[in-house]
Amino acid sequence: MNYDDVVLGRRSIRGYKPDPVPRKLIEEIIAMAMRAPSSMNTQPWNFTVITGEPLNRIRAGNTERNLAGIPHSREFRIGKPFDGKHRERQIGVAKQLFAAMGIAREDKEGRQDWVLRGFRQFDAPVCVIITYDKVLDGSDDTPFDCGAVANALVNAAWSRGLGAVINSQGIMQSPVVRKHAGIADDQVIMKAIALGWPDDTFPANAVVSERKAVEEAAVFVGFEE
Repeated sequence: MNYDDVVLGRRSIRGYKPDPVPRKLIEEIIAMAMRAPSSMNTQPWNFTVITGEPLNRIRAGNTERNLAGIPHSREFRIGKPFDGKHRERQIGVAKQLFAAMGIAREDKEGRQDWVLRGFRQFDAPVCVIITYDKVLDGSDDTPFDCGAVANALVNAAWSRGLGAVINSQGIMQSPVVRKHAGIADDQVIMKAIALGWPDDTFPANAVVSERKAVEEAAVFVGFEE
């Protein structure tokens, strides 16, 4: 694929085939992702790639703790709930996904199952946990760089036929993740990326989230009309 095909074609994948993903392919994708821009070349990112039984234990622990009502223990800071246009966009994509999956507004069981899919990393065969060095905690550049590498990773995966979705549900119960993934204490758990071969029969995988227009997002100064 060329760059435009990757960027314009990529979608967030929430349904996966159970087929394993070769380690060598994941290593290749991570190597590509780490070409992302990094503030003063600090490269704060680290990756823990999980599959098989350890990932199943994380899924089970996340689900059990959340169903039990245990408060989340997400390590990277959480801002205020979305409001205004940002909330409208959040609701908009949720409506797209529920419509694709045939989940009605009054279907509480279906909606809960959808939430639990997130805690299970969408049943993907691989989970990539992005962490950063704790000594950099509080730096504004660090989360910016980690966001850049996450974007580069999902695009690199897409260019090789793999699907991915960046999410936070899978790391809401950080003690579970740390225990079964063996993440060192000098790391801050920031984001999770579900990764695997897309299941083309899964309806939500066809959803393309809407983007605001360039005219709404960008201001041009000093250009001739």
